[in-house]
Amino acid sequence: MLLRPLLGLAFGCIYLVATYALAIQQADHAPAFDSIREIDLRADVAVLTSDDMQGRRTDTEGNRRTTSFIAKRFEQLDLTPAANGSYSMSFELIVPRLESRENNTLITRTRTDVTIDSLVLGDDYFPQRFSPSASAEGGVVFAGFGITATSIDHDDYAESDATGKVVLLLTHEPGEYDPQSKFDGLAPTEHARLVRKAIEAERRGAVAVLFTSDTHNHNRSSSLNSAMDRAWPSVERRRPRYELGSWVAQLTIPAMQISTTVAEQLVADSGTSWSTLVAEAESEEFSPVELPVTVSATTDVSREQVTINNVVGLLRGTNSTAPDEWIIVSAHLDHEGIIGTQTYRGADDNASGVAGLLEVADAFVSAAREGQKSKRSILFAAWNAEELGLLGSWAYIENPLTPLEDTVAVINLDMIGRDEEIPPQGGPRFRGLPSQAADSNHNAVNILGYSHSTDLREAVERANLINLDVRFRYDDNPSNLLRRSDQWPFLTRGVPALFVHTGLHPDYHTDRDVAEKLNYGKMTRIVQLAYQLSWDLANAPNRPALD
Repeated sequence: MLLRPLLGLAFGCIYLVATYALAIQQADHAPAFDSIREIDLRADVAVLTSDDMQGRRTDTEGNRRTTSFIAKRFEQLDLTPAANGSYSMSFELIVPRLESRENNTLITRTRTDVTIDSLVLGDDYFPQRFSPSASAEGGVVFAGFGITATSIDHDDYAESDATGKVVLLLTHEPGEYDPQSKFDGLAPTEHARLVRKAIEAERRGAVAVLFTSDTHNHNRSSSLNSAMDRAWPSVERRRPRYELGSWVAQLTIPAMQISTTVAEQLVADSGTSWSTLVAEAESEEFSPVELPVTVSATTDVSREQVTINNVVGLLRGTNSTAPDEWIIVSAHLDHEGIIGTQTYRGADDNASGVAGLLEVADAFVSAAREGQKSKRSILFAAWNAEELGLLGSWAYIENPLTPLEDTVAVINLDMIGRDEEIPPQGGPRFRGLPSQAADSNHNAVNILGYSHSTDLREAVERANLINLDVRFRYDDNPSNLLRRSDQWPFLTRGVPALFVHTGLHPDYHTDRDVAEKLNYGKMTRIVQLAYQLSWDLANAPNRPALD
């Protein structure tokens, strides 16, 4: 599971009102229910956490061995290769690099042709990591947060024309800490993601985009030097920082971050103050403001392209009336890899989920071989690059194998092997989670995503035939857990999705997360629950609705 919530990675969507509920399932075990066995889960976890897999870090040999192992298992199960005849669904990651510092320039000119030529890379501006190498010049228009969200009737551009303009935008989103916000009010939504704002600015005709800190909600923003060092580290880090290729490929205009000091200079001759403009951007009545200044921007950024693979296998359903309706059962395959001399084996995170995924697939195939095939098709998906920001599942969302409107539900398994343990005063990694001992969670599993679909919550309750302590919690929690695993991209696009998760613990994202510490008995029952739930959804006459 993703170690920490990333600013700008969170998301928003308005959901359809449920018009019907799933038909109640009979309390009978799905066929081949007993094929899910503890001994098989142990064996798969042992392989996934072995020295050969090297901690499964994305873009390493160990990660490639892991994808090959999962693909081989799918082949043995005779699943259909779902990605154009292959089990490997490739996507591109980009490693951007800042090229010549001298060629990354920002020059501003006032209406009276006074040039501010003392702007310094790092002190006053720097290129965004998703920016291409490009140059542009134009008049500046302040477009608030730069968000167009038709689903919640919000458009910062209003009726204005950004054609030929350099658009100045705030980071984050309106009402960020307002519980009544139509965005979220708890955490930034997907609308706050900067690359999406840049893509929208270009779609509106902008020739360049400048971002600056939302000082209305963040009056203690870090210095631009600190921000640049995070974006373009002066010392090479253990692993590269990746961008999703399908996002950055959509952007052809220069994108820069500028300091609030530069932003104040841009509005100096506009007849209003920067603080006034920023406050006005929070209002629903906001409309863009043209500024009496021209900007020339040049970015010099190279892009190294890396091909990564998700692993996908399909079991075709029998439903002739809806042959393209799919259920997705998923888990992420990557982890942290080798750090120094230590291998981070990620037994719980997420060898447990992948082992569960393989057992659910085996159960569906075993049932089909016995003549009991599900009505809807089942896609079994092992996502890659989850620890990098859910990039494998986001890549799928950008290029789905079947239209998302034909995806009935997603059941995502991530960290299903331990007993949740939150130490007192556990620090920021446990932020918002109540202190609790492992013993109190020995039979417990958390289900997240429940607040988005009453139908799915009720389906879980009906599928719990093995008396697990199923806990519906953490959807709206400062820990941001709901947004930190691969069901989240689907929820943002209106697909009902659940996150099956036994919770955090002190060994999370450490070299102590090893196979010997998993609660395999409970893990077996959780995988049986996931299978029963998936089977019920695959055979229900109706689809689960979003609330």
